[in-house]
Amino acid sequence: MAFHMLVRLSTRWLVAALLLACTCAGAHDIPNEVKAQAYVKPEGQQLYILARVPMSAMREVDFPLRGAGYLDLARADDALRTAARLWLADNLEVYEDDRRLPYPRIVEARVSLPSDRSLASFQSAWDHVKGDKLPPAMDLYWQHGMLDVLLAYPITSERSDFSINPRLGRLGLRVAVGLRFLAPQGIERAFELHGDAGLVRLDPRWHQAFLHFVELGFRHILEGADHLLFVLCLVIPFRRLRALVLIVTAFTVAHSITLMAAAFGYAPGALWFAPLIETLIAASIVYMALENIVGGKLSHRWMIAFAFGLVHGFGFSFALKETLQFAGSHLVTSLLAFNIGIELGQILVLVVLIPVLDLLFKYVLAERIGTIILSAFVGHTAWHWMLERGERLGKFPWPTLDAAALASAIRWLILLLITIAIVWFLAGPLRHRFGARRRTTHREKR
Repeated sequence: MAFHMLVRLSTRWLVAALLLACTCAGAHDIPNEVKAQAYVKPEGQQLYILARVPMSAMREVDFPLRGAGYLDLARADDALRTAARLWLADNLEVYEDDRRLPYPRIVEARVSLPSDRSLASFQSAWDHVKGDKLPPAMDLYWQHGMLDVLLAYPITSERSDFSINPRLGRLGLRVAVGLRFLAPQGIERAFELHGDAGLVRLDPRWHQAFLHFVELGFRHILEGADHLLFVLCLVIPFRRLRALVLIVTAFTVAHSITLMAAAFGYAPGALWFAPLIETLIAASIVYMALENIVGGKLSHRWMIAFAFGLVHGFGFSFALKETLQFAGSHLVTSLLAFNIGIELGQILVLVVLIPVLDLLFKYVLAERIGTIILSAFVGHTAWHWMLERGERLGKFPWPTLDAAALASAIRWLILLLITIAIVWFLAGPLRHRFGARRRTTHREKR
């Protein structure tokens, strides 16, 4: 009898130990998604950061528990400050006029309920974090709690230029931080940051925004495989910078028009619009590749480049959409800078592609055979993109053709016709020079 009781007790202790081990292991799992919120407010000689982070993301802190895994609020203060130091203060780099501020003072660190809505404004969040704490007897699982932290940094002036590098990517697999900067002149800037977003200038000067968006545009054109293949299709039949001037100019003007229009909110905001544009971009590459293969009229290619440039401009706007939050009050400057970055990237691509193609057609393949092979390879790749993107597009229902949609389509059609007329008029001299040069070259060959 005593033996059976001993077996039962041993079994119970074993099960309890296994449950405890599973609980501890689960406590140290990396969360899939973490959403944090933060205010940044300079005031007098202090810069305050008021942040809220889910406690489930703070895996290296042993919070005191009681009962069935409830947070022991009466004994939690030291652990909360440790969590605030390890997960926030240690990972927030704050700069005043490009000078890193010293380590912050942890003013407050307390637990809030997930249902708390005090972070709707800075003042209500401030009152909440300075107000009464949760009652010690409250039953709250620690994984369900939210940690509110108030940090204070010493600064020289509240009107300095501030920037922040929130290295919060290790909080989870996917981390989103809603950051709001409250400038002393009453301006509020909202940011949606993902992972380790790098250095964020909270109220950038025009030259800082300009340089930042030039870099973004330059990187985007070099990292966008579909745009690079489109440029390759433009270059293959020409391989001379002078002959490409009209074509590249038409493409640039066109994508600048739709990029600007989208940035100012004139593009459709429906969910089907982005996959439609991506499908059309792939289709534009397929068309250009086929034209290279069959030998279309190259003298009209500037018009084709203009038409497809309108489509590619919307594609550029998708990449720019999330980054416009870093423009501050310099929206137009940032858009122009992004365009300049794209053009610099295109020029670099042309400078590299033209001599490489010249060498290829001179020493490896005959020009006509090489044009067909390269264009077929590009067209095959773009064809698969078009099918995949078209399949995604087909999952969206067709838009309702109502009066508002019809009016918007008419406005875009009128704008398109006016733009084509202006470009045709301005491109006249270049078009004649291009035709004359081709006739001269043809006579010389004869």
